[in-house]
This record gives sequence, structure tokens and C-alpha cells, in this order.
Amino acid sequence: MEIHHILCPSDFSEASAHAVDQAAALADAYKAKIVALHVVSPLTAAAEAPAMNECRDRLRASFARAVNAGTPVDVEIALGLPVPRILDRASSLPADVIVMSTHGTSGFERFVLGSVTEKVLRKATCPVLTVPPRAQAKSRLPFAHVLCAVDFSDASTRAVNWAISLAQASGAKVTLLHVLEWPWHEPPPPDMSQLPKDQADALVAFRRYTEQSATDRLESLLPQQFTAGQAATRLRNGKPWTEILAVAREESCDLIIMGVRGRNPVDLTLFGSTTNQVVRMASCPVLTLH
Repeated sequence: MEIHHILCPSDFSEASAHAVDQAAALADAYKAKIVALHVVSPLTAAAEAPAMNECRDRLRASFARAVNAGTPVDVEIALGLPVPRILDRASSLPADVIVMSTHGTSGFERFVLGSVTEKVLRKATCPVLTVPPRAQAKSRLPFAHVLCAVDFSDASTRAVNWAISLAQASGAKVTLLHVLEWPWHEPPPPDMSQLPKDQADALVAFRRYTEQSATDRLESLLPQQFTAGQAATRLRNGKPWTEILAVAREESCDLIIMGVRGRNPVDLTLFGSTTNQVVRMASCPVLTLH
């Protein structure tokens, strides 16, 4: 996998500054170019020429460390509404990935993404890396441990490819996780003694078969050249978003990668309930792929 162009929108906030760091690390790993973008409303005084120049200088300063490290950075100021300008620029580049902050630090704000970020997540056709505020984040640069959630859809297969590529580029460990949703909340499972023996036996056999099949499919997605220390697979039972966040905490993951299935009206509104919850609550960056 190759990354040539990274689009990194910035509004000069502290949260955006952390996204800049992530974009710079990603660009360094793939020798990619960053396009730094700040969008100014044409209805504000900032649209005047002196103010536009000041915005350009501030944006250039935000990426100075990346430039000094040898990463090519194009600084761009656009007039208009943020979401359409970000999406238009991502399309025209074309961007291989958009890196932007989630905003929100605590309490209610932590569960409400910035409206610009949420709309970009729903509408972008390229992968989007959302970065939590620095005070909330626990990630290391470059990434040391990548967690990839897999539901065996085409989107999650693409997510695995990204996870493997990022792990190889940064020397990170990768864990592939599949979550099984049973019709009961676990723990505990139902009391098998309350079921007819043939039904209980069939249920136990079905569960074992399902778990083994999922494990085999996960292991088949890992490259053969990966050693036991470089990659692992995990199987969990429960609600996907709860288990994804739990494993990310348990293994101190620096990055979560997940695919989003479909583009129907529900997906476009919530970009998938699992993805929605993970992006809002994760303490590390989350890379989503449609």
C-alpha cells in the first residue's frame, strides 16, 4: 500500500495541533506530501487580504516541524464552508487519507464530535484518520501497536491491508480482532441444563464451530512472513464497539483501524453505530475506511 498525499485540515486549535503531529508521522513513514488546509468563511473579516496572509503564515508555522524534518508541505487557504472545501480538496488531490481532530475533551463534548469532522467522516470517499485531543490521547509516534477490527466484510478486508502496511512501515505490532455477538449478554451464558439436551448440545457445537471458523479466518488474513511477536488474533464476545475499545485499552494500542460497511441513509447518518461509538470514545486515533 502507498500513501502519496495526506490532507490535514487545521483550525489552529490545540486539538488540530495534535492531528498535525499524526499527519507528520504518517507522512514520514510513507514519504508522502502533506496538504495543509485552513478554510475561511467569505462572510467574515478574515476573508480580507491581510487576514488571509496571516492565516497562511499561521498555517505554515503549524507545520514548521514537519517541514524541518524534510516532509514536503503545501499550505493552502480556501474560502467557503469547511466541509465542502475539505471534501473538494480531498477529491481533487486526490488524497489517500484525511487526518483531522475530533475535538471535544471531556464530559458531554467527548461524545459529540465536531460537526465538521462528523460530516467529513460520513461523506469522505477516502480513509479518514480522526485524532482525539492531545490531553486525551495515549498514542505513541510512530505507532507501536495497531488494532484492526474485522467483521469479514470487504471494508474490513481493506482495513486489514492498511493495518498490515502501517505496521510494516512503523515496525508496529498488529492485532486482528473479531467480535461475536451472541443472542445473550455475556457473561453469563444461558444455563444449558435448562435446555433440552439435544438443543444444548447443538448450541454448544454451533458456538465452537463459529468461534473456530472466525479464528481460522482471522489467521488467514495475516501475512505468512509475520512472526508471532509481530501479529496476533483475538476473538471476543459481546457488543463490537465495547470490545474494540476494551481490547485497545488492554493492549495499549496506538491506532484503531476499522471498515464501515455500506452507504445507505443510516450509514450516512451514523457512519455505522460501531464506528460512531469507537471514534467518539477512543483515546487513540481511529482510521475509518468506507
